[in-house]
Amino acid sequence: MNISLLINGADRAASGGRTYDRLDPFTEKLASRAAAANLEDVAAAVDAAAVAFNAWSKTGPGQRRAILMKAADIMDSKVGEFTRLMIEETGATAPWAGFNVMLAANILREAGAMTTQISGEIIPSDKPGTLAMGVRQAAGVCLAIAPWNAPVILATRAIAMPIACGNTVILKASEQCPGTHRLIATALTEAGLPAGVINVITNAPEDAPEIVAALIAHPAVRRVNFTGSTKVGRIIAETCGRHLKPALLELGGKAPLVILDDADIDGAVNAAIFGAFMHQGQICMSTERIIVDATIADQFVAKLAARASQLPAGDPRGHVVLGSLISLDAAKKMEELIADATAKGAKLVAGGKRSGTVVEATLLDHVTSDMRVYAEESFGPVKPIIRVSGEEEAIRIANDTEYGLSSAVFSRNVQRAMAVAARIESGICHINGPTLHDEAQMPFGGVKGSGYGRFGGKAAIAEFTDLRWITIEDSAQHYPF
Repeated sequence: MNISLLINGADRAASGGRTYDRLDPFTEKLASRAAAANLEDVAAAVDAAAVAFNAWSKTGPGQRRAILMKAADIMDSKVGEFTRLMIEETGATAPWAGFNVMLAANILREAGAMTTQISGEIIPSDKPGTLAMGVRQAAGVCLAIAPWNAPVILATRAIAMPIACGNTVILKASEQCPGTHRLIATALTEAGLPAGVINVITNAPEDAPEIVAALIAHPAVRRVNFTGSTKVGRIIAETCGRHLKPALLELGGKAPLVILDDADIDGAVNAAIFGAFMHQGQICMSTERIIVDATIADQFVAKLAARASQLPAGDPRGHVVLGSLISLDAAKKMEELIADATAKGAKLVAGGKRSGTVVEATLLDHVTSDMRVYAEESFGPVKPIIRVSGEEEAIRIANDTEYGLSSAVFSRNVQRAMAVAARIESGICHINGPTLHDEAQMPFGGVKGSGYGRFGGKAAIAEFTDLRWITIEDSAQHYPF
């Protein structure tokens, strides 16, 4: 499948004529061939977005809403095409692809609903005869940089609210799934989004640093949002800082699932299985540390290991729960984490085998802080179980990480769970539910090394608008001189 750039409403080859190939990680066959943009293409995309901003920012909320709602229906109708692309480009399973499309369409609908919620306020002024207002206005051109792991959800999230707020956008597609990301823009343009409001840049992997630096540096770009690794997020933040451009960053995670001694064990097992192994653990909210009270640990681990051992893994086109990891390197990293932990005393209680890019659901019990899997984001189906003595140690271990995105606490005592949740350093915490959950209207984001800013609902309006102070005053007012 050949993937073109989208610039000012038109499909374009890269100005230099270059392309790059994305291979199916499971079959190693060609998945897509995409245009490899250069700096000339970057300038053309930003210029197109800057010109389109003048009219789009003045478009009424009803028209913006209608386009976003229509785009959501079109996206739903393309679920088959999205699923094929996600399987071929990223090794995802069909259920994960279907969920991506469903939630992404809802993100578009939620953004549509927000077009009339971009409100301001009247603020009392000490100056007689003055009407003072706080008014939110579209910021300008927004750069959206989206990842491959939940490609339809996260790329749609990166552009939906900026567009709803009256901004124009440039989506820098992931090198791992250019076709999937480009199809999102097709849904929007088919819905009637004017030329230049969304532009898509695809680039060869080796060109990414230069392309991103040029996009951020362009004077017309006023906002940046990035979802991806903490390592790259720091580079994005530093670059944005040099150019004094606000950035919304949703980065890595090491989500703790804290299971207190009074937890519903079967409920906690269900949440752990889903949170740890959905999409092979390649989700920023994936359960990355299972922290369980020692008094119930034997019973919990036995049930969890029995469930994990039954999860089928293999060809993502088949009836499996775990499909392919994104690359062979990612799969080999899982083996390294297992070897490191077992060499230092961890007990392998489920899984542990790799076949190509497929890794079984794997659980390591008795993990300690000297093991790599304790602190490193695995971003795969290898999960540590950490046994603790009491609530205080559970909280300490939960916070013993550079990350702070999602978390969860299991306890039959909701007041106790609320008190523990209040002390966990994360942007998201679910009580008696999995670490893995998302809804379009919720404020989504993290703290510490997981980034800053919030996607979703009203919280996102503040990220993609400028708050201005505007007054209407008495022209005959008195001045002191």
